[in-house]
Amino acid sequence: MTEKNDILEGPFDSLRDYLASVESSGRLIRIGRMDQDRYEATGFAYRLVDEYGFDDAPPFIIDQVRIGGKWMTGPVIGNVFGGWDNEARAFGVSSQELAETSDAYRAAYERLAKLYEGHSGWPRVAPIEVEAASAPCKQHRLVGDEVDLYVFPWLRTNPGDAGAYITAGTVFVEDPELGRNVATYRCQIKSRNRIGVNMETGQNAWSFLQKYKERGCESMPAAVVVGVDPITFAVGTSKMARLGEDELEIAGGLLGKPVELVRCETSSVRVPATAEIVIEGEISASDTEKEGPYGEVYGYMGLKKPSNYFMDVKAITYRESPLLVNAFAGITKLTMSLPQIVANNLGYRERIPNLIEYFRPIETIGVAILSIDKQNAGDGMAAGQVIADNDLFAKLIIVVDKDVDVRNKTQVFQAIGTRWQPHPASALIEKTKGFPLDPSAPTRWETSKMIVDATRQLPEEGGPENAPRISRELLEELSPETFELVNARWQEYWKQDPHS
Repeated sequence: MTEKNDILEGPFDSLRDYLASVESSGRLIRIGRMDQDRYEATGFAYRLVDEYGFDDAPPFIIDQVRIGGKWMTGPVIGNVFGGWDNEARAFGVSSQELAETSDAYRAAYERLAKLYEGHSGWPRVAPIEVEAASAPCKQHRLVGDEVDLYVFPWLRTNPGDAGAYITAGTVFVEDPELGRNVATYRCQIKSRNRIGVNMETGQNAWSFLQKYKERGCESMPAAVVVGVDPITFAVGTSKMARLGEDELEIAGGLLGKPVELVRCETSSVRVPATAEIVIEGEISASDTEKEGPYGEVYGYMGLKKPSNYFMDVKAITYRESPLLVNAFAGITKLTMSLPQIVANNLGYRERIPNLIEYFRPIETIGVAILSIDKQNAGDGMAAGQVIADNDLFAKLIIVVDKDVDVRNKTQVFQAIGTRWQPHPASALIEKTKGFPLDPSAPTRWETSKMIVDATRQLPEEGGPENAPRISRELLEELSPETFELVNARWQEYWKQDPHS
């Protein structure tokens, strides 16, 4: 890893500023060359997570990659938001705060929760438009016949993928009625001037396209933008804005200043001025093409799609030596998840008043854990039902008591092993709406779910009449000075000579 120098503090105006800060902190791996014809970068991503764990694996940069027998200059960025410390850094937690805490997740969570609660929702600052001459994303231009997507080192991440993909492209569209939409969809490289755009029916960009069709338009102007600033990317990969709301206003609120936009070369769509690569074009409103398969976020290969949207590319603008982000879907962390975690927690508290914390581990999609301050029989099952009804991802819902840290898997499994009886503290929901990419589901958008109530069961809900005490709680109650003594001497223990 790199050495520590003066560290730039967030939030960051650009992806470059963020990565410079990560590198200065010593949390960035630089690699000279990788042979992606042999899927070396993919293997490295798997091994990185094996070595560090999903939450702690750092970002990495590859200077050159071999693609199709040719060495191409990057850099290609992997696991770009890896590590809670780096996500916290991106949201403005200072280097000093990070040095003083053992829980970067909690530091960033509290910062974002304070923002959300202080504004009764996410703060908003409207974006502004700047001149093209001052926009870094306009440093180089390819227009019309000059367009060639193959000059960039897009990766085929898995040999099962249909080809190379833009895996971290933020799609910008605008509509006179609906406003702006910023979202992330995978884009298969189809040719030098055509890409797939994987919009699902019902998603916001799809709704924008329907508006264009209603007006008799043959296509919709769009821009696929690679390498936006971290906060804009986070907002674009989440559900923080509803249809008709502007994601860039929320991004500006989190940045504390307007996102600077510049107009595209071939349309009126506006994109972040500090972006690395901007791919402009028209998404067909009537024609579709085959797409996929592709290695999905679940870590399994997705299905080949017989009909998918595509965009004909009219122009590409980019920065000098553009940074190309590859998502390594299903292997490393895809995006920054804390805004969605905060919004989920504060939103669910309206329906689960005794909710302490809700957490859905990114690396184990389908599992959801929530802790509650249990007061009455049935509280655990009722809380689990709210999650089952409202979270498409949540398939196995585990409810625990407030003394269990929902991010500590050992504590969660201990609660299951010591507080849960499969009968009667379980509920099976045989058929409900699920997430369409779930590889276990026989029918897209359908799933079964299970609620595990691993709270301490009261006698009236089938628990023991005289539940045994927890040993640690008893120690804290009967010998309250024990941990004060240990904490006071903690550093001293490690300085003692074990042979003296």
